[in-house]
Amino acid sequence: MTDALVPRIPLGTWIEAFVTWVRTTFKPLFDVVKDVLGAVYDGLDTVLATPPFWVVAILLAVLALLAKGWKLALGSLVGFVVIAGVDQWGAAMDTLALVLVASCIALAVAVPLGVWAARDDRVSRAVRPVLDLMQTMPAFVYLIPVVLIFLTGPVPGIIATIVFALPPGVRFTELGIRQVDAEVVEAGQAFGATPARILRQVQLPLAMPTIMAGVNQVIMLSLSMVVMAGLVGAGGLGQQVLGALGRIDIALGFEAGLSVVVLAMYLDRVTSALADRAPVARALAAARS
Repeated sequence: MTDALVPRIPLGTWIEAFVTWVRTTFKPLFDVVKDVLGAVYDGLDTVLATPPFWVVAILLAVLALLAKGWKLALGSLVGFVVIAGVDQWGAAMDTLALVLVASCIALAVAVPLGVWAARDDRVSRAVRPVLDLMQTMPAFVYLIPVVLIFLTGPVPGIIATIVFALPPGVRFTELGIRQVDAEVVEAGQAFGATPARILRQVQLPLAMPTIMAGVNQVIMLSLSMVVMAGLVGAGGLGQQVLGALGRIDIALGFEAGLSVVVLAMYLDRVTSALADRAPVARALAAARS
């Protein structure tokens, strides 16, 4: 019930009509997007879930070894054995495939957009309220039009995850580029370097620690969306958690939740270790020591 002085604004009706128009007008495009994303997800999921769990677990542990060291590799291997021991390995690989696909697409959009926003204040001003909307709007709200357009399955879960996880990638990239010392950029200009070369050889390397922090946040936010993805039939650990909630199954809920924690810790430690291996990060660490 609204105040008599304020007429009812049919904003929701306008948005619904707009979404219906978009769905009808761009249906062929959405069908292509659904087919492509579905194929990519299915392919990656097959690669992760088809081999025996110990093969994938060892490969992921080797990645942790190369990124950080034997302690992270051993801890990761123990965590993966626990996931397999509670019979959640297949669901965990479904979730990992969804997170990797969504994170890669989000970063492919976020990093160039962040660079563009850092180099053009007008783009930054235009992008900022959109990012605020994406970050603060409850995920259930934009899940409705996504499901209306793409129906159920992993694809709407991937799209919703991209929308939710993309903002920090843009913000951290813009922040990293803007934090590069202006004198360093001016020195490159004085030597006759083109803007593209300054970006590629000066700004991006110096901003890499901040950009990698954004990469870490994108992956963590993607993983936090697994339950939402389960709501639209994406499968994985999110569906396990929702099933446990529907049946009040404490055992299944804890096992699925613990599996999410193991994946989150693994992805967080690996991406953080890769950020620490950046030349600028190593130089700063050496200077502090």
